[in-house]
Amino acid sequence: MNFKIKFPLLAIGVSAIIGSGCNQEENQKTNVIFILADDFGWAQSGAYGSEYYHTPNIDRLAAEGIRFTDAYTAAPVCSPTRASIMTGKYPARLHLTNFIPGNRRDIYPLTQPEMQQFLPLEEITLGNLFSDQGYNTAFFGKWHLSPEKFGPESLPYYPDKQGFTDYFVIDKPCGNTQPEYDPHKSDRIGNTSVDFIRENADDPFFLFMSFSAIHDPLVEKADSIAMWRNHPGSAEPENNPIIAAMLSRLDRNVGKVLNVLDELNLAENTIVIFYSDNGGLETNVVYYLDYYPEGEDIRIAKQTPLREGKGWLYEGGIRVPLVIRWPGVINQGIESNEVVSSYDFMPTFCDLLSVEEPGDIDGISLLSYLRERESLPRRNHYWHFPHYHRGDPSAVVRSGKWKLIEWYEKSILENDEPAFELYDLENDIGESVNLADREKELTMKLAGDLEKWRIEVNAQRLVPNLNY
Repeated sequence: MNFKIKFPLLAIGVSAIIGSGCNQEENQKTNVIFILADDFGWAQSGAYGSEYYHTPNIDRLAAEGIRFTDAYTAAPVCSPTRASIMTGKYPARLHLTNFIPGNRRDIYPLTQPEMQQFLPLEEITLGNLFSDQGYNTAFFGKWHLSPEKFGPESLPYYPDKQGFTDYFVIDKPCGNTQPEYDPHKSDRIGNTSVDFIRENADDPFFLFMSFSAIHDPLVEKADSIAMWRNHPGSAEPENNPIIAAMLSRLDRNVGKVLNVLDELNLAENTIVIFYSDNGGLETNVVYYLDYYPEGEDIRIAKQTPLREGKGWLYEGGIRVPLVIRWPGVINQGIESNEVVSSYDFMPTFCDLLSVEEPGDIDGISLLSYLRERESLPRRNHYWHFPHYHRGDPSAVVRSGKWKLIEWYEKSILENDEPAFELYDLENDIGESVNLADREKELTMKLAGDLEKWRIEVNAQRLVPNLNY
């Protein structure tokens, strides 16, 4: 089956920017499969400790590769993280800092900045990077980097304009979606990915599988949900039967890809990455109540042991699962506490392909660490979320075991409330003890680092709302 949809690629000049060639021989190029789940919490798989959610294929990837305990996304919501994965840049540098289109209401003490509403075509993406090096590239699933999700306004910024030759775009289910028929299109993503791998088994490929599961609306087949309602642990606040059913389908489709790699003897030459676009959804979950009128307790799925969830810069919103399998290179069953983030993928893949990094990259290559376990350089990680979402606008710097949170209303409006929280993540992963008063010198030092970084990346600022 041929999935190629021919559109003019706007990648003129990419070769000159990122390098003229690859040192690898054509038949030695390593395939890459990037699997991105939506709103998948740090502890919502067996590999990360869940005894309720059933994820044998994700667990297999972790058992056969490396599992990161301290992996982060560059934002607590979808679009900015996806932009960061694609470009290797901080969302603050891109001025794409919230989900598109974002919360545009001006009813708060601070006025939110007007952010970028699409991923600019001049940005070099992973699709551009791999296609320029002779890879067949595919993107199947949720994109969320266009001004609109579908329709004429979205088309000029779709994956085919960003280096992906084969693609289709989906989004979360709408109100008339039939729950019994693959509502989040997980099967479609998995089946199309299997066909793409078969079609390109003799050529190098880069495949990006972008699931909309387990984003709300929480919807799945009724019999699958009923099974998980009867499973031990279903009443615990961390567990949700509908999420469990959605995860089971997602995981089965991960398994389809792993199986076809084995069948075609491609596993040894394929890097498989599993990752999430932000932390798990903990509040404001949308259910299909008309379809499930009986017995569904409308409740959240706690992100224990982490604090809060999606939309917050507490750990529950930004710490995510990351597993990487690379047979023959990464030893099996490794657990890593290196702090890594979504902007590290682009420089890592540039290193893999032996090409020059695009300008203004914020991440670092993980390749030497993956290959030789060379320690990564010590560095700070920064977040800038100048928006009202589930929480108030805030910023974060993580430095070693320390994490500083700045609350913008308190720092910008200079009210009497403390603007900073400081946590020791090594001993307090749940962020329960604020040490800002006890560690005042460290708090001010990290606050200064955060401000210097905002200036460096030209981060957009909030201002007092004079009409509030």
